[in-house]
Amino acid sequence: MTADLRSWAAEIARVELEGLPRRWQHTQGVARQAERASRVVDDPDLLVAAAWLHDVGYAPRLIRTGVHAIDGARFLSELDASDRLCGLVAHHSCACVEARNQGVAIEWPDEHTVVRDALWWADMTTTPTGGVTGVQDRIDEVLNRYGPDHVVARSVDEASEELIAAARRTERLLAELIQV
Repeated sequence: MTADLRSWAAEIARVELEGLPRRWQHTQGVARQAERASRVVDDPDLLVAAAWLHDVGYAPRLIRTGVHAIDGARFLSELDASDRLCGLVAHHSCACVEARNQGVAIEWPDEHTVVRDALWWADMTTTPTGGVTGVQDRIDEVLNRYGPDHVVARSVDEASEELIAAARRTERLLAELIQV
């Protein structure tokens, strides 16, 4: 891994996702949101790197379990990424619910930190095409896109309170920063 974590992550994301145009647009938008939130976390480089890499597991060549968060984290682990980065990717946007619903184990702990919350906020405030949206609108979009019987929709619905709570915590920190 190079010394510049953000550039390293952005390049991996580009290589793996630019062939998936909407996923690539979404990823770029999540990275922009993470840049906005980077001022309220203790490790801004890690947050932005995790944002770039959060959906890398959607790359067709990386799919093993069908849970993109786990497939992405396992790929990053093979690249000797830190356990913390792998854990953030594995757990992004409450992916543990989908993993549990799919019967897939997560090897990394969920860190329950400001960085984790900011990553979830960045993902859940970015549309599939990279625009900015509200968390509830994003949840509704996922539910509509997948349909009520799909495991992703069921998992997001189950995780919605946690997703909203993480986003609110991040938005409070961002609001406090503006007041200072």
